[in-house]
Amino acid sequence: MKLKYIIPMLAAVWMGVSCDDKLESFEMQGYEGIPAPVEGMTSEALPGQIQLNWTVPEVAEYAYIKIWYEDPLQKETIYKIVSPGTTEMLIDDTRARFGEYEIFYQTFNIHDEGGEIKSIKAVSGAAPATYTLRKCNVTVDMLSTNAQEPTEGPIANLVDGNKGSFFHTRWNEPLIPLPHYVQIDFAEPHGDFVVSYVNRSDNTWTTDGRPTEVELQISNDGEKWETITTLTGLPTSAGSEYTSDYIMPGKTFTYFRFNVIATSGNTSYFNMAELTMSDLEVYDPETVPLE
Repeated sequence: MKLKYIIPMLAAVWMGVSCDDKLESFEMQGYEGIPAPVEGMTSEALPGQIQLNWTVPEVAEYAYIKIWYEDPLQKETIYKIVSPGTTEMLIDDTRARFGEYEIFYQTFNIHDEGGEIKSIKAVSGAAPATYTLRKCNVTVDMLSTNAQEPTEGPIANLVDGNKGSFFHTRWNEPLIPLPHYVQIDFAEPHGDFVVSYVNRSDNTWTTDGRPTEVELQISNDGEKWETITTLTGLPTSAGSEYTSDYIMPGKTFTYFRFNVIATSGNTSYFNMAELTMSDLEVYDPETVPLE
């Protein structure tokens, strides 16, 4: 015999356990016989999630399905209830670091009489990391260069917040061959970062002297330098802006160089309006220490 009911999703049936706070009421077909099990349960690893799928017969011989698992992150049992016509469930906030989750499922009739308890082993995809940028407070006393042009473009213009001013390396005799660099001396260690800059905007008659190939270098003593990456394909139009990808050296540093090794027009100098360094703060749910 089948009856039709509108019932709440049994959020408080199992005392002393945690239930999903997003459970809703659904229209339940009241199957009163011995509940048949769910068939064809499979799992798929998604980023920070587990996708469950199963098949439903033309006539579902059960009134609802209970699914539960131990959550090592929350350190509690999570219960979920679904209607007989449901064929999938997405389990959120899971981690690859925990390995296999054992997910149990059981069908029930209208009298809350359960059928056979079954389980499936499932793994989660890695939960995605989040990235936050924090602009470094770079002041003029932290800057230096190997090729300041004495007649224009002082290095202080790189950090004055004015895109209309510019820094210029030496174009007067005696010339200094490339590479020309801008160096930042930090007072404390830095790690992952992003570098960005703005090209000179007031020199509309030419786009010569824009950086086209730049080595990003780091050091901890200001003497021994390591090139972390080389930037290419850089913009050359007046006032154009550039922001690097995330730079992750895998170590800390206290000195940084923006080392220009090639320019537009193959000039022996470069110019630039603004230069910015930003610390990259990474939160990785798969590696962050657990309480």
